[in-house]
Amino acid sequence: MSYANLVEAELLRADISESVIYGISAWGLIVRDTNQTNLVITPANEPRITVDNLEVGQFIYLLLHNEKVRQVIDSVTSKLVLVLGRFTKERKPVLDAIREELRKSNYLPVIFDFDKPANRDLTETVSILAHIARFVVADITDARSVPQELDRIVPALPSVPVQPLLASTAVEYGMFEHFKRYPWVMELRRYDDAQSLLAGFAKNIISSIEERLLDLRGEKG
Repeated sequence: MSYANLVEAELLRADISESVIYGISAWGLIVRDTNQTNLVITPANEPRITVDNLEVGQFIYLLLHNEKVRQVIDSVTSKLVLVLGRFTKERKPVLDAIREELRKSNYLPVIFDFDKPANRDLTETVSILAHIARFVVADITDARSVPQELDRIVPALPSVPVQPLLASTAVEYGMFEHFKRYPWVMELRRYDDAQSLLAGFAKNIISSIEERLLDLRGEKG
C-alpha cells in the first residue's frame, strides 16, 4: 500500500494487517470493521515500526522525522492554556481580558464558550484539549457547561492545575465544593470586573499556578 492515495476512501470489513503503508495519503478515511494491526510505517531501509491505525501511522512517522512538527507539539503542550466560561454579554469582557493577558505572558489561550449545556461530544473535545494544556482557567460565574467540563477534567488530570474564578457578586455552584479537595485545583479567585481581575494577574495568579505546576511535577527545588 505504499504511496497509495486513500483520501476519503472507504475501508469496510477489509483486512490490511501487516501492510506497508509508508507514504500513503489517508485523510478523511471511512473505516468500519477493518483489521489494521501491525501496519508498517517505515520504508524497507529503515527500522521496522508498526502501528494499528492508518491515520495514526501518518502522524507517528511525521512526528519521528520532522523536527518542526516536534517543536510545534512541544510548544503547544508547554504554552497552551484552556479558558472555560460563558460568552454572555456580561462574561465576554472577562474572558477576552484573560485571553489577552495570557497572550502577553507568552501563552497560547484557547477559549471554549457555550451558552447551553455542553453535549457529550463538546465535553469530550474540552477534555482532549485539557490533556495537552499547561493549565486551565475556569470562570465559574453563572456556570452552565463549566461544571460538566470540570467534572471530566479535574479527577482525570492531576498534573494540570485548574484556576477557578468567580465574580464577587455571584455564588459558587453547589457541586464546586467537591473539587476543592484536589491539590491541583487552585484557590478560588474572586473579582469585581475585568480590570480588577487583570491587576496583578501575571504576578499573582499566573505565578501561583506555575509554582503549583512545579510542585505537581516534582520539579521544585
